[in-house]
Amino acid sequence: MAYAVFADPKGKIYDHPTLEAAGAAGADPVRLPEADLLPVPEGTRFFHLPDSRAVAYDRSLDAFATLERVPVGRRRVTPLAVACFLPPGYTRTHLPAAHYPGPSPYLPLWAYTACGFAGHRFVAAAVRVDPVDHSEPQYYDDREIAPRVEETLRRLPENRLWKQLKVCALTYHCLAAKNAFLGRWEMPLPASASCNADCVGCISLQPAAACEASHERVLYRLTAAEVVEAALPHLREAEDAIVSFGQGCEGEPLLQADLLEAVIRGLREKTDAGTINCNTNGSSAAAVARLARAGLDSIRVSLNSARAETYTPYYRPRNYRWEDVAEGIAAATAHGLFTSINLLVFPGVTDREEEVEALFALIRGTGLHMVQMRNLNIDPRLYLAAVPPPRGKVLGIRTLLRLLRKECPHVEIGYFNRPKVLFGQRLCERLAL
Repeated sequence: MAYAVFADPKGKIYDHPTLEAAGAAGADPVRLPEADLLPVPEGTRFFHLPDSRAVAYDRSLDAFATLERVPVGRRRVTPLAVACFLPPGYTRTHLPAAHYPGPSPYLPLWAYTACGFAGHRFVAAAVRVDPVDHSEPQYYDDREIAPRVEETLRRLPENRLWKQLKVCALTYHCLAAKNAFLGRWEMPLPASASCNADCVGCISLQPAAACEASHERVLYRLTAAEVVEAALPHLREAEDAIVSFGQGCEGEPLLQADLLEAVIRGLREKTDAGTINCNTNGSSAAAVARLARAGLDSIRVSLNSARAETYTPYYRPRNYRWEDVAEGIAAATAHGLFTSINLLVFPGVTDREEEVEALFALIRGTGLHMVQMRNLNIDPRLYLAAVPPPRGKVLGIRTLLRLLRKECPHVEIGYFNRPKVLFGQRLCERLAL
């Protein structure tokens, strides 16, 4: 059994001596199945949730309990709920169980995950969905990265893309930006200052009254020459090289289709090495087709749902509809792109019966190749206030994964973009989902 954890008002975390850890599926508290608990991986962060109260399961009463005052030594503390944030490659199965007795500001944009304490270690409600280990902490030492940043900017002091990647690597600690300076794996190419969606959980632009955005959105208008200058050596020389438009610090790359087309053609005129990818909301099938004809290799379309009723109130699209996204995905597969969806996972919503049925219909209708199970970074209260209430039963994230493997056996399940040497391979078969 995993014991409940809570924090005092200073943020010190304790495990409860008798009560069982609980989680949440949407707004509902639930017990955490033993099969869903794993030791927290290196790189996990812990948070206490201000103004909240921890919720636990009392086995003696067969009921959930909201903790009010808990003895700690000779004092009694107000037990705040605790959550963890997992490193990339892990999909959470449950939200933290928390009660708010009164109004409280929304939390910053993290993927809050249920956790507990078992066997002298912290455990989290999650499943590993990708065996690729490129995000693990042993690969990132800022003492090595900072000199690479200085060296690159000495060589290319006027390149605005490299200047932005310096901020991303050293201020935001973006792993992809760090990889760009280290000359390996996936390199980001943020190129769009504008967006045609107003996502509730946008990590690069939030209204003043909302929670703070995780990044500042880029404001520049790059030239194709700048992007080619930065990306070409990476494609030619990097291990498992990928260059990707569409990053957390920018808007929607398809709005810069002219620039992207010129960059892709410029790169492919000089090399056929590496993988050119675009992360996008997929809102323009025509733009997708243009980029495919220019030499794009792969595309990843982000969505929180394959149902317009759930997609629209979260994405709040401007001048496009959910149906346009589905057409964009279909256009990608029709033009030979390795096509993934970035499914923004939220336990209690993503795994509802009606959501799962719509997801499978989208996969079958478009022939997409991969589902990336990425955690949605948002305060659960904010998301649940935005999307419609459930109609069907909540199946569970692990059940969703197993059904996906059974019903769509050709589809890769994972977390990370793939280099083209791995297109069509199912690395998920190595994992016990």
